[in-house]
Amino acid sequence: MHSRLPALALLAGGLATRMHPLTTHVPKSLLMIDGEPFLAHQLRLLVGQGVHDIVICCGHLSEQIEAFAGDGSRFRCRIRYSYDGDTLLGTGGALRRALPLLGEHFFVMYGDSYLTADVTQVWRTFLVSQKPALMTIFRNDGQWDASNVEAREGRIIAYAKGVRKPEMRHIDYGLSVMSAGVLRAWHSDKFDLAAVMNSLAIHGQLAAHEVYSRFYEIGSLEGFYETERMLRGFRRSKEGELLQMAGCEQ
Repeated sequence: MHSRLPALALLAGGLATRMHPLTTHVPKSLLMIDGEPFLAHQLRLLVGQGVHDIVICCGHLSEQIEAFAGDGSRFRCRIRYSYDGDTLLGTGGALRRALPLLGEHFFVMYGDSYLTADVTQVWRTFLVSQKPALMTIFRNDGQWDASNVEAREGRIIAYAKGVRKPEMRHIDYGLSVMSAGVLRAWHSDKFDLAAVMNSLAIHGQLAAHEVYSRFYEIGSLEGFYETERMLRGFRRSKEGELLQMAGCEQ
């Protein structure tokens, strides 16, 4: 089995219209949250989980993202960039353009997600599944957003953003593993990743990996403030631990 984790594509090219006016002149990835840009929190989390090769798929205000993150060295990882260009390609099209940087298998994560699930376990499930793609899912039951996944026996039976069925009790957690061949074979240049996932599910080619820690995201104001509360609480907890350790050493 492969021990080293593959590259991760971070989808950060959208216009973030739901977060206007905050994102009119600043990309969503760089919104300040608990004292620093959200992207900094994401990168530290990923590196801490063993992901050291990251490709940021950029579009809207991409020059600001590159100016902040650079080559990734200060975050102890390698960062490269893939650009949509003048026309937004959709999440699927952006990934296909980035394929020369990503290799034959790679993680995919949304640029507004903060996910604490074990990335290594996700990768192992993908390898064992022998499917061309995998979606992580969370038992949601309509709690944080509309449930959009029906899963059974380690694979996705149905996935649709716009269709709701009683059997859909899980939600797309926001972390996937993809094989490059799936995107190379797609029939158009501009397309959404959701369409690819839907097609894979219909044909029984989409593996499932269930996670049990909830997701956080900054795609809406409500999600932003909730994520900020979580990050602030985590930071204060760590600061408390450090103070306690320092007190014990004195």
